[in-house]
Amino acid sequence: MTIQHEAANPGTANTDTANPGTVAADVADRLRAVFAGGRTRSLEWRKAQLDGLEQLVVEQEAAIADAIHADLGRSAHDAWFGEIVGTKGEIEEARRGLKRWMKPRRQRMPLLQRPGAAWIQYEPLGAVLVIGPWNYPVFLTLSPLVSAIAAGNTVCVKPSELAPATSGLLARLLPLYLDREAITVVEGDGAVTQGLLAQGFDHALFTGGTEVGRKILAGAASTLTPVTLELGGKSPVIVAEDADLDVTARRLAWIKLMNSGQTCIAPDYVLAHSNVKGELVDKLARYLTEFRSGEPSGQPIVNSRQFERLAGYLGSTKGQPAVGGGFDRASNTIEPTVIVDPEPGEPMMQEEIFGPILPVLGVEDLDAAVAFVNRRPKPLAVYVFSKSKSTARGLVDQIPAGGAVINHVALHCLIPTLPFGGVGASGMGTYHGRWGFEEFSHRKSVLSKPFWMDLDLVYPPYSDRAKALLRRMF
Repeated sequence: MTIQHEAANPGTANTDTANPGTVAADVADRLRAVFAGGRTRSLEWRKAQLDGLEQLVVEQEAAIADAIHADLGRSAHDAWFGEIVGTKGEIEEARRGLKRWMKPRRQRMPLLQRPGAAWIQYEPLGAVLVIGPWNYPVFLTLSPLVSAIAAGNTVCVKPSELAPATSGLLARLLPLYLDREAITVVEGDGAVTQGLLAQGFDHALFTGGTEVGRKILAGAASTLTPVTLELGGKSPVIVAEDADLDVTARRLAWIKLMNSGQTCIAPDYVLAHSNVKGELVDKLARYLTEFRSGEPSGQPIVNSRQFERLAGYLGSTKGQPAVGGGFDRASNTIEPTVIVDPEPGEPMMQEEIFGPILPVLGVEDLDAAVAFVNRRPKPLAVYVFSKSKSTARGLVDQIPAGGAVINHVALHCLIPTLPFGGVGASGMGTYHGRWGFEEFSHRKSVLSKPFWMDLDLVYPPYSDRAKALLRRMF
């Protein structure tokens, strides 16, 4: 376990690595004290932090790209698309809507409650914790930070230790661009995360895998910390017989290759109508090959543990590789692979793949596809491809999932006006745009009554006539 120390820098936690609990308590206490001072509640403070965050991602794009390359082997272009584009979109949406979001919202009142006024006002929760993942360590750490800032909270940011270069960069840069007393970065491993959860923050958001998500939820339970969990799952693709197979294959290949398939909303497996499965597989193989032209045959995997898991899938599958299938332990790389007709019960089809492997199975009809998906835990996303709007909408309506895309894959997460989150085992709670502002806010219900309307009828003692009238009134 390590937590970086930066002398005289309250924006980064000072630590004794042998005592993470003391560090966590100190961080929480300082953030609560700043919040109690009230400065984070103002519109001006919130906008200033959003401006600073945008300045960071613009001015430091090259440094971010270098860190992403060091941690994940991605190119500068892929770092820009995967980390910068979505973050800027979230900042711009929050800045555009913030003043409107902060306004109290009047609510309709029953006739018998009049005269009076009722409204909801949005209040910041207090000191909140954002626990980032390793796969998109900037976008998926800063996007919830945008929501937490927009809602007027102080924030502890805990980047993933599995992306150490990016974690260190965020620890160094965030205090330079943001209010370093109100927004603190703590680096470290799972013990540090559990130490922070034990402090009873007013809210915690975690992005990562389902198994770790269970540990986060358990760690938050003892202090009744509300939790938003952005997890994963096996996001299915359903390809109808009438789909444009060329466009479908191209879009699937593009997103599956992104970040070596290490994307929570990547297509996890494909259910294609049997009449078009073969042609779709051929086109997938073609585009996976074309898109990797001039690149090494294998794609980098984040660490040896994840590599061995993926290599195990390839070694144990009963399916046939249509393209790829190779891997190299020396470099922790795996070739982009399409596996045709694996057994539904094998590990590849039971666990989230999170790598550059795409199983394709044939189904006789769309009802069979729906039944196949719905027998499994609810996915983070479902993707359907069909030229028929009614067919596509029907599939979306029949399959519970965190989100859905028709005739494309994953791009819904880049629309800040759409709530992003899972359902069931794929997560709880949502953020992005106004939805993130509300996730990190308390919706306080307020009723205001005048003095001048005060009927004796409502007060005891009650006559039989008064009781009868009250029953009729209420």
